[in-house]
Amino acid sequence: QLQLVESGGGLVQPGGSLRLSCAASGDILGDYVIGWFRQAPGKEREGLSCINTRALMTNYADSVKGRFTISRDNAKNTVYLQMNSLKPEDTGIYYCAAGLRSCATRSFGSWGQGTQVTVSS
Repeated sequence: QLQLVESGGGLVQPGGSLRLSCAASGDILGDYVIGWFRQAPGKEREGLSCINTRALMTNYADSVKGRFTISRDNAKNTVYLQMNSLKPEDTGIYYCAAGLRSCATRSFGSWGQGTQVTVSS
């Protein structure tokens, strides 16, 4: 069974950068589409980005487009989220999730435990 573990979160000043990692075990990550999500305090979970199995297609929410970049290294069983020009409103718990269907279906069956990102001066 696929298990996901996020890492790379932390405290960063506005305008700074972080790179989150989503490491997989128990199955071949390359068989899954991967999405990144964020849950800010008091808000619903928000889908940020998704990448298909061969990294030929990615998509982004308007709130992060141009600032965040999703990528994957299937040989390392890891997906990344590079976050630049961070804003205080990017604060939240970041989750990765895996699905066997396309990103468009928004169907994800496996979730990580999340990593906290705090953007503050």
